[in-house]
Amino acid sequence: MKFVDSAKIQVASGRGGAGCISFRREKYIPKGGPDGGDGGHGGDVVIEASSQKETLLRFHFNQIFKAGNGQPGRGKRQTGPDGADVLLKAPPGTMVLDADTGALICDLKESGDRFVLCRGGRGGQGNARFASSTNRTPRLAQPGEDGEELRLNLELNLLADAGLVGYPNVGKSTLISKLSAAKPKIADYPFTTLVPNLGVVAAGEDHSFVVADLPGLIDGASTGAGLGHRFLKHLSRCSVLVHILDPTTMDLERPDRDLLAIRKELGAYDPALLKKPKIAAIGKMDLPEGPPAMAAFKKAKPRTPVLGFSSWTKEGLEELRWAIWKIVSERKARP
Repeated sequence: MKFVDSAKIQVASGRGGAGCISFRREKYIPKGGPDGGDGGHGGDVVIEASSQKETLLRFHFNQIFKAGNGQPGRGKRQTGPDGADVLLKAPPGTMVLDADTGALICDLKESGDRFVLCRGGRGGQGNARFASSTNRTPRLAQPGEDGEELRLNLELNLLADAGLVGYPNVGKSTLISKLSAAKPKIADYPFTTLVPNLGVVAAGEDHSFVVADLPGLIDGASTGAGLGHRFLKHLSRCSVLVHILDPTTMDLERPDRDLLAIRKELGAYDPALLKKPKIAAIGKMDLPEGPPAMAAFKKAKPRTPVLGFSSWTKEGLEELRWAIWKIVSERKARP
């Protein structure tokens, strides 16, 4: 399935049906009076978050959605049928913004969240509504009201508790495959990960959290270089950022160089990302370069907590799992 995390659509609700001008005509009833019914209401356009949807792919191909118009009223005080509603289903984490002003209309955070984007026009009243003691034969009925129309931008921000960030080929995809049941593509060439991968990580028998493996960042990502810049927005909902570092490329004189470079890109994209809790995780500890890199990093006394792990031998994976869960659980417990 193609991963699509943004789309532009146009939505329009239905027009209300016109009221009816009608008079009762029955045998032996010479003065039947007005009996025109009201028009039906136009259909609404509704968007709903559904856990069965993973991307905005549908909206990439179908971009115009219009609800049905209400039908005109009828004689014998019959109200016209309402127009059919349109229900749009999007993945949880979808934000709906006004394409003209950029204003946030709604944020569908959880499956089942629903919002009415455009309300249908009200149906017009039939002439039976206007009968009075002074006007017994009104020849007046209201037209239906127009519906609403909007141009919208849909933006999907993945609902992940922890985000794995780092340069290409540092072992993010391998790590998520060991912590969870996710099966990302793993290879020894840059940019193996082309789209974010999500994995559910168990934390004991009763708890779990979601980890996102994002495509590798490179210098200049915040200005559009490489692939990672397209997906930096998915870090906005994460409770903790896990910086994955590669000891085989680490400069022992400046062991925190890669960490600072990645933080620079995150801050250039969105300064709010720098305020999120962070964990530095040095992978490939089974290689000879691992222990010296860990010692050099700790000697530099970084402010960010540092852990070592090996996806191959599974060394340090449990410590990393619980370190992430500790931060995630604390953030979830906040009101």
